[in-house]
Amino acid sequence: MSADSDKTDDKSRARIDRARLARIFGDPLPDTTKDERGVGEDRSGDSDEWLKRQVPPHHG
Repeated sequence: MSADSDKTDDKSRARIDRARLARIFGDPLPDTTKDERGVGEDRSGDSDEWLKRQVPPHHG
């Protein structure tokens, strides 16, 4: 095997490893930052609303 072939194999192996980790653990980082998203796409309050809806009636 040549050095170029080894580098290509290492790159493809790293890409496969990243894909496998993303499939198992999910992608922890969004594709865009908060600054890159539009104003209407702010979802910071969604998790609080979801959490409030999950509270059982006897805890209200």
